[in-house]
Amino acid sequence: MVGNLLLRGMLVGVFAGLLAFAFARTFGEPQVDRAIAFEEQMDAAKGEAPEPVLVSREVQAGLGLFTGVVIYGAALGGLFSLVFAYAYGRIGRLGARSISALLALAGFTAVVLVPFIKYPANPPAVGNPETIGPRTGLFFIMLLLSILAMGFSIWLSRRLRARYGDWNAALIACAVFIVIVAVVQLALPAINEVPETFSAVVLWRFRVASLGIQLILWTTIGLLFGALTERSFAEHPARVPARPATR
Repeated sequence: MVGNLLLRGMLVGVFAGLLAFAFARTFGEPQVDRAIAFEEQMDAAKGEAPEPVLVSREVQAGLGLFTGVVIYGAALGGLFSLVFAYAYGRIGRLGARSISALLALAGFTAVVLVPFIKYPANPPAVGNPETIGPRTGLFFIMLLLSILAMGFSIWLSRRLRARYGDWNAALIACAVFIVIVAVVQLALPAINEVPETFSAVVLWRFRVASLGIQLILWTTIGLLFGALTERSFAEHPARVPARPATR
């Protein structure tokens, strides 16, 4: 059964990747081109020679982007299906579609939204190359702590369910997650390396496009995987995994 879920998740991830590629090609790549043009103007003003281009922009924005997004979507869909297989039957008595949607919402929040709020994506020409290492390290620290906070909140919700009920337990867990995330984001150092002359419009549109790509991926996987899995469970009841006993 897990094998079927894994295959379904990867296929749904590929489809989500195709949608994300179309969005990125339409809304994200134009902002990258504008950022590159800004960077070239800055280098020319400093009298610096342009760096050699190993891969052309046509390949980067076409085949390179397509390959990267689709492979990422397939991997994300596969991991999502494995998490679903573990979570099914452990989140109340919810059906496959509801569990899938909740997992997608929790995953998008912990993996994408929370780290993005603290360390949003930047286009070319934004950021000091000498600080790539520290910036990457801080981002992954934020990502790891966000995932741990989400996991703790889910565990807390399950522990409080018998005493406070499903709804109140979920609200308490959400509040705890928000508090933990707020403390971590305040504790971690901020990074602001955007040049003063860089277009605020380009920066805003690039970040919106970056977030939109992730939103398309997670939403498509969460909704489509849940719908297909619920339909499969209805058509083949014998293949439905047994729900673990709840305590």
